[in-house]
Amino acid sequence: MRRPDKQRLTVLGASGSIGVSTLDVVARHPERFEVVALTAYSRIDLLAQQCFRHRPRYAVVAGAADAKALAAKFSDAGLDTEVLTGPTALQRVAALDDVDTVMAAIVGAAGLAPTLAAVRAGKRILLANKEALVMAGALFMAELRRSGATLLPIDSEHNAVFQSLPADYAGSFAAKGVRRILLTASGGPFLNTPLEQLLAVTPAQACAHPNWVMGRKISVDSATMMNKGLEVIEAHWLFNAPPDRIEVVIHPQSVIHSMVEYADGSVLAQLGNPDMRTPIAHALAYPERIETGVAPLDLCAIGRLSFERPDSKRFPCLPLAYQALAAGGSAPTLLNAANEVAVEAFLDGRLSFLAIADVIAAVLDAVPSLPLPDLDAVLGADRVARVAAAEAVARRPI
Repeated sequence: MRRPDKQRLTVLGASGSIGVSTLDVVARHPERFEVVALTAYSRIDLLAQQCFRHRPRYAVVAGAADAKALAAKFSDAGLDTEVLTGPTALQRVAALDDVDTVMAAIVGAAGLAPTLAAVRAGKRILLANKEALVMAGALFMAELRRSGATLLPIDSEHNAVFQSLPADYAGSFAAKGVRRILLTASGGPFLNTPLEQLLAVTPAQACAHPNWVMGRKISVDSATMMNKGLEVIEAHWLFNAPPDRIEVVIHPQSVIHSMVEYADGSVLAQLGNPDMRTPIAHALAYPERIETGVAPLDLCAIGRLSFERPDSKRFPCLPLAYQALAAGGSAPTLLNAANEVAVEAFLDGRLSFLAIADVIAAVLDAVPSLPLPDLDAVLGADRVARVAAAEAVARRPI
């Protein structure tokens, strides 16, 4: 039976780093939260452990074999969690009538359809899947306005901007005296690596982020700074921010998570240790504050906060993202799809690190940007870009 005093959650992408951190926060506050559904593409053993701990009504996996194995585990242990499979099941658990909040943490384009399902159902959406806005920003925001759903950003940078804007900010820079959004970036593992050494970068090196614990794909995006490019596009849609008012600043310590500059010269920043449980807890409990398990920030121990402008030669993916945002239409969708294909090829050993940007640029040059009136058009542009990106990868052997 539903307990009206608890917030009821679906976690899309429960076995990823954001999902794991979300369930860590939830476990610290059993009086506040109840898990209704968990989903995972892989790491099925971890999903099983999460289900035994949180006892959701549904667990969703991608394949039939994993679903059968998971159902057998549950049956043997007497757990009555129902196992579902496939994309339709993802959309179903994102839109359940008795779910209040959906953590949208599926990485990449695969997260778009279930996140949109949650939007259309009017849920409170904690958005960690930046690709949903990158691929379909105009469509996504139109559906949000139509449904009355609530959107709270989970990316540490966008959550920091959200915290630094006025409480009654309604997407108008001029009305609230906002001058700029400053997105901070760590610079990743290769900030000071000689450029010639980037030719031989391995996936293990690219995934060794100096500050954050993240999945492999997003770690590579951080190393190329495509992650920051995607965040620029996301910030444009989240905060109705003109592209020329969104700037990226490299801040290697990852203590200031982003800033907002105002017309009077004030700059408001949100600081904290680099731990995703902070923005997750902020969004889960908003507008309240709850304990997270994150260590207190010791500024004296850190000693120094430094900043520098990004170098477009070292990080060519960042200007490509600005280029796609300026082009509009399907260009950001093409950018995202090409990046996903290129990063997968790099992680598989089929593409060099430096060629990731080359593949993305080739796709943006080869595929025209078109209007995106509906989800079918978005998914069609995504498919075309993936084919073009695969062809570009094949032309660039290591």
